Amino acid sequence: MKKKSIILIAGVASLYFNNMYAQESTPQDSTRTTSIDQVVVTGSSRPKPKIESSTAISTFTAKEIQKQNPISAAALLQRVPGFAVETSGGEVGNNLFARGIPSAGAYEFTQIQEDGLPVFEDGALQFANADNFFRVDNSVSRLEALRGGSGSIFATNSPGGLINFITKEGSNIFRGTSKLETSTYGLMRTDLNVGGALIEDKLFFNVGGFYRTDNGIRNTGFKANQGGQIRMNLKYVFDKGYAKVYYKKLDDRNTFFLPIPLVQNGDKLEGFNGFDPNYGTYSYRNISQLNIPQAGGGFFSRNLEDGIHPKVDVLGAEFKYDLGNNFSVLNKTRYTNIDMNYTGIFPAGGPKSAAGFANEAGIAGNTFQYSLVSSGAVVNPAYVQKLGFWAIDKQMNNFINDLQFNYKFNKGNITTGFYKSNWKSHQYWNWSNILTTATDHPELLNLVDTSLVPSATGYSKTYNGVTDMSFLIRDSEVQGSLNDLYLNLDYTITDTLSFNGGVRYNRDFYKGYGVNTTSGNLNNSGLSTDGIHGFNTTTADDNMSVLGNRYTFWKYDINRVSFTTALNYKINPQNAVYARFSNGFRSPNEEAYYNNMNNLSAIKPVTTNQLELGYKYYSRSFDVGVIPFYSTLNNLSFTDVFSDGTSENKFANTTNIGVELEGYARMFNNVLEVSFNGTIQNPKYKDFVGRNADGTTFDYDGNTVRRIPKLYFNISPAVNITKEWRTYVSLNYYGKRFQNEGNTDENILPAFTEFGAGMSYQLGKIRFAVDGTNIFNTIGITEGDPRSQAVSTSNIRMARPIMGAAARASITLDF
Repeated sequence: MKKKSIILIAGVASLYFNNMYAQESTPQDSTRTTSIDQVVVTGSSRPKPKIESSTAISTFTAKEIQKQNPISAAALLQRVPGFAVETSGGEVGNNLFARGIPSAGAYEFTQIQEDGLPVFEDGALQFANADNFFRVDNSVSRLEALRGGSGSIFATNSPGGLINFITKEGSNIFRGTSKLETSTYGLMRTDLNVGGALIEDKLFFNVGGFYRTDNGIRNTGFKANQGGQIRMNLKYVFDKGYAKVYYKKLDDRNTFFLPIPLVQNGDKLEGFNGFDPNYGTYSYRNISQLNIPQAGGGFFSRNLEDGIHPKVDVLGAEFKYDLGNNFSVLNKTRYTNIDMNYTGIFPAGGPKSAAGFANEAGIAGNTFQYSLVSSGAVVNPAYVQKLGFWAIDKQMNNFINDLQFNYKFNKGNITTGFYKSNWKSHQYWNWSNILTTATDHPELLNLVDTSLVPSATGYSKTYNGVTDMSFLIRDSEVQGSLNDLYLNLDYTITDTLSFNGGVRYNRDFYKGYGVNTTSGNLNNSGLSTDGIHGFNTTTADDNMSVLGNRYTFWKYDINRVSFTTALNYKINPQNAVYARFSNGFRSPNEEAYYNNMNNLSAIKPVTTNQLELGYKYYSRSFDVGVIPFYSTLNNLSFTDVFSDGTSENKFANTTNIGVELEGYARMFNNVLEVSFNGTIQNPKYKDFVGRNADGTTFDYDGNTVRRIPKLYFNISPAVNITKEWRTYVSLNYYGKRFQNEGNTDENILPAFTEFGAGMSYQLGKIRFAVDGTNIFNTIGITEGDPRSQAVSTSNIRMARPIMGAAARASITLDF
């Protein structure tokens, strides 16, 4: 059905475009802004042309983002070399690995910013990936993505880089953009952005946002994504500077997709019987409701359809003033408040045979019986699946103020500043396990031991499909107080040679607590499982988690200096080379604090050293960047939370050597355009030896870093058939990876190539477009199952594939 829908949209669009082709001639559809003219501000103390910036930085204008029409922020970042991006989680909750730095996921070593300040101070809090709190829409003016380099000087915890989304502002000319979009998966989305002057040359405004609802590419049986955001700003310009205030409201919910079962067939992973690898998911309406009586009284209720649901309010201001005598002051301040409910289905290992699961549950022989919770009908499934129903509530806030002074002199400029950030994140977890059929439209199952009578102790292994009721409850909090001084110097040695150097001093304080828990059950609660039998008849409540009144408090201080130094040699107006060395760090992450709060001496900040060399060539028709790099990291923590609630809690060092490639070509009188980016690298573990939780030892020294490919690239040719009609194809290659640190053969994630395609037609100020993703329905695996320690002895593998083929059609009006 989905393939037919894609063909239908493409056919209708082609017919329409052909009919319009001869009717009107308008300017060509938004060709790429020439890089030689582009000025960048991210990771720098002053705006400067890209060719003079001694950093590895990629830029995308609003028009370029429009042409790519990314389905998520992560999909857009796939176009940046050095960033290995996993996009299989859906619109949000995705992972980014910068320059081969391994992590549990999220944006642990890069910082996502809006207008130069972080979306949230720490972008890798548990279940709070930074992209949960940011959406790409038509209010974005451009994106600047910096790798390594000066990231650690202009932000905290960002040795991997900075991702800065710069929003639109108004001007004297009133302008606006309106967009309507639909798709093969029930998408209805509208974007609107308007900006202009309230007082000419003085007071400007911009308002933009979107609202969207869709069923999701994977079939959930409910609205997988629903919500939107609005941004607005007001800027007053005076003789010696400006003042700006802004507000953002985000209220959006998105389904988070996790591993599904696949079958290993040689070097390939194929669909598991009863499960569509391209469109199937365990996150389905039939299992969406949870209502669990608690050992301490009351009930805990959750609805899977709420998914990842952040409610974000942001209020900020920016002020710049010319103090005279070449001195100026810039102050940026922002307050962010986030209230988020996070609900997802996390598989607890892979499917098991009906008999095998029953035996593990304590039912000997064949005296087991499965039945559907919905109807009570007895069934005999070949495989069953244990799923984690994970519910997390987070309340977060962040106050930031960045004050900087700049002094310009004949040969350059000096910037010095003080950065203050206070943030807090409180979270509550309540996790249960449920039992379902191993299909992509799962049904809840009950399991009983028929050798016992219904009133016997342990007769049932479930409670309305729940195998482990609230087996993990966590109540914890982390607070950060950052007090950072920084200085950056740009100095022109000669007309062709320039120097950049920076230093940042971090005096940061972290503290928090965790509430201890005990175990309990409902045997003496007076409650019944079915109106007749007490909870002694089921094992589902035998290991319930109960919050106690004992708190473990901890605090941790950071006292570190980061620095960077670089030389840039401008060979001529089109060619430049540079060299940069950087030293930075990342504070321990949230799970590392929680796991070691009784012994904080076990954790240390992650320290990084990076060396990069760069060659850049920019012309009116051809751009290229070649950037070899080498990096080392020490004290890297691995903090995956397993399906049983325990954590990996290991520490390692890594090294990586590689090269980033990025380019753009415009040929044959602008008829053919080709953009490309790629990364070749060899990330390795160093001195990674130790002991597992079960007492066994491991030695991963020299192994390849998990989940990160040695080769990945994107190439996207586009043909401007006429001045109005444009078509493109994109190829995204993601190389072979190892799922685990041990680099075992059964945990190899195969390489894959994903194709996209689309076309657009410009009719005056109206743009019609069709964009297709994964058009050949590739089964592309971005991760295995990092939450399961067990290695499957069968050919069944748990993994998370990219989304199946889908198409979107849009109409955009510029006015």
